[in-house]
Amino acid sequence: MLNKAADDDVEKEPEDDEAPDDDDFADPQFQQFCDDADLKTPARAAADLRRYGLADEIVDALMDRYEKYVGRVREIKIPHYMQSGNRITWYTGPRPTDSCWPPLHRALQERLGDDAAGKVDDSTTRIVSLLDHPATERFTTKGLVVGHVQSGKTTNYTGVIAKAVDRGYRLVIVLAGIHNELRRQTQTRLMRDLVRINPELWHPLTDPEKDFHPPIGAPAYFAKYSEQKVLCVVKKNAVVLRKLIAWLKEASAQLERVPALVIDDEADQAAVATPTINPLILELLDVLPRVAYVGYTATPFANLLIDPSSGNLYPEHFIVDLPKPDNHHGTETIFGRDPLDGEDPGDFDDGALDMVRIVPPEEVALVRPASNKEVDGFVPSVVGELRRAILYFWLATAARRVRGSGVSHSTMLVHTSLRVAVHEAFRKPIEVFRESVREQVVGGDERLLTELRELWDTETHRVPAAEMGEVPVSFDELRRHLVDVLDASRVILDNSQSEDRLDYSGDPVVAIAVGGNTLSRGLTLEGLVVSYFVRSASAYDTLLQMGRWFGYRDGYSDLPRIWMTDELRGWFRHLAGVEAEIRQDIDRYMREHETPMTFGVRIRAHPALAITAAAKMQDAVEVGAAYGGLRVQTHYFDTQDDGWLTKNQEAARALVAAIGGASTATWPDHFTGALWRDVDAGHIIDFLSAYDVHPKAADSDTEPMTRYIHRRNEKGKLLKWNVAIIGSARAGRGTFDFGSGVEVPLNIRAKRDDTPPDAADIKTLMSPRDAAVDLEDLPSGQRLTEAEIRKMRFEALPDSGLLTIYPIDRVSPTRRKGRAPLDAVLDPIGIGIVFPQPPPGQDEIVYYQADLSRVQERRDDYLEEEDQALLDDEQL
Repeated sequence: MLNKAADDDVEKEPEDDEAPDDDDFADPQFQQFCDDADLKTPARAAADLRRYGLADEIVDALMDRYEKYVGRVREIKIPHYMQSGNRITWYTGPRPTDSCWPPLHRALQERLGDDAAGKVDDSTTRIVSLLDHPATERFTTKGLVVGHVQSGKTTNYTGVIAKAVDRGYRLVIVLAGIHNELRRQTQTRLMRDLVRINPELWHPLTDPEKDFHPPIGAPAYFAKYSEQKVLCVVKKNAVVLRKLIAWLKEASAQLERVPALVIDDEADQAAVATPTINPLILELLDVLPRVAYVGYTATPFANLLIDPSSGNLYPEHFIVDLPKPDNHHGTETIFGRDPLDGEDPGDFDDGALDMVRIVPPEEVALVRPASNKEVDGFVPSVVGELRRAILYFWLATAARRVRGSGVSHSTMLVHTSLRVAVHEAFRKPIEVFRESVREQVVGGDERLLTELRELWDTETHRVPAAEMGEVPVSFDELRRHLVDVLDASRVILDNSQSEDRLDYSGDPVVAIAVGGNTLSRGLTLEGLVVSYFVRSASAYDTLLQMGRWFGYRDGYSDLPRIWMTDELRGWFRHLAGVEAEIRQDIDRYMREHETPMTFGVRIRAHPALAITAAAKMQDAVEVGAAYGGLRVQTHYFDTQDDGWLTKNQEAARALVAAIGGASTATWPDHFTGALWRDVDAGHIIDFLSAYDVHPKAADSDTEPMTRYIHRRNEKGKLLKWNVAIIGSARAGRGTFDFGSGVEVPLNIRAKRDDTPPDAADIKTLMSPRDAAVDLEDLPSGQRLTEAEIRKMRFEALPDSGLLTIYPIDRVSPTRRKGRAPLDAVLDPIGIGIVFPQPPPGQDEIVYYQADLSRVQERRDDYLEEEDQALLDDEQL
């Protein structure tokens, strides 16, 4: 039966760019398969098919059909704002029969190794699964991918492009920064990794030397190349974008059948809050009826603070955090960071490498004019730390030649000013210094050679090569290459006006690159070993993007050094903590099945630095620190560990006894259960210390919460709590005895059917109304939104926390699709915690996030559906 269905499907399957008709899904055998699969994840559905013993090509044919079916169901039934954790994921991952990804994957394996290529495979599959199905009639997906500076974002979005076109996306537009050099570099890489290994598949609209120029006759163009994928790599430049938009508008009828993928490289640059480029990107998306927009950036601050209700480029559908590669030198690796909430300061080791050297304040004036008036005639002095930095660069380059590993190029970055005249002024002093050093080395000057030996020995002692997995090199070994390095060394001025450019396409380069903004975003400096950086900056994103020293240093991971001021080092250390918190928040919303429209990623402020430009922050709102204003709930349970379940039952009974049991409780009419008011914070801390949270729910870990409560208590805050035990009046599953005269009806909380017994995920424990159980004078019969409840709590209980406790029926039967009975060995105890929002300025740390208040109704509608589902279970 299934074999015939597959054969029929092969004959009748619509093209990838066709929206399937409803009749395509009418076959009763296919419908039976979909019912059996119960709209599972495609990977699970494919596994189900293979259990029938079907051939791979038949499985592929059925899965093509299943993906289109899932896309249609999601389009009709699933709210468009739901994130992948709450919606059907159509993409099954790559297949051997794909045209674009397999050769790219092989190339990545050769270039990066199997492990790194595997991680690219995993992350790109996840991202493509969050896009809309290309056969959906109309869609606009907006997402954001957060990487690390110089960590391979281009490789990642190349993989996303490959997998997307393998599934039916036909037009790929890459917005490649604002500089010609970055656009050229991006086009070259995409030509190498996509077009040249699959030339019959692609038709590029642009090339490395030429930005977009409209071909004659857009409708005829799309008709002519209907069997190929179109690639267009353009600058974020108003003239270019207007030409592209006008050309696409000519083909509006043809574009109805063309799924498009827009990749915005450096998505925080020019795309947000700019009067020209931002409207043009939005207009570009409006021209494309089927379009997925995916922004890539390592500095997502502006993107995360856009007004979500404005219809702008806020990543309303998904945010993905790319994991830090093992061999990547990132902010935390180089500068370290302070422990976050949830990390024990006593056990915390920031692990920072000893690679930063301090430029004293008195030397800054020697390499950077103090004011604009002093630019003309300024001549930098190659003395002090700048002298040491250049000498170390030549030594390290010679040591790399001894090793003969890693990239063949070697670069030093000198970044002191934006002024072109200042860049020009560096050339002659450095060249004179190079000639002087060469003469002394050739002449065997003992004073210089002793200085060089001591410098090398000191630096290699501070970062031992063996500890970094590299081969140690002695001074005597590298000295043999030193003259050749000095002869090869050149000063390259790379700025918006210079004719010099860093060109790594030929023989090995040894370059001291002096420049400004052209060297501070996106552009890769090959073999970067030394950075001398005293450029001032006023915002997080500007500062991070200037950090060209971040990245991969295979073959010389022990050698990179950075010279900067102590103030700059402190700023970068702060930014390492900011980045870690952002990623922590992204992980939290993914685990909690939230969306970017319901969970605002928080960004910690700094007293001396702006987060981003003022225009990009105009819609952001200030929020409290750490747990301030958050609602935390447990939803993972080890249903088969009776010891773990018993411990939590005992913790709850101990709390009830400590706060007086039935003798001090009230039994309100508006919910089923018991309520205690003005409980001392010490009882809450004792309970949280005794209660075990499942290890998979790191964001619900009680230890950081207790530390936060302690800190607030030390400031005379959060001293009193309300405690509610919440039961079900409808479930009819019996009661749970907490002792001390308190007995409450059990709740039903079924688990997601794709979670194992040792990490059963019930998804939703608390409803919004539960966060209001301790509020008095609630409007009767009126549904309150989360935003309204937060406002009421702030007004009525500005400094009181709420702890809610839920006894859960161990069986928890269900009839809901996608859910299964809990089937625990004992009744689990779930908890929810509502932290009060500290007033602005009254907490030790200030955070900003996007203002979600105007889109909160979407979240409340979804939660109302979840509440109704829970009620349906309770009425079994």
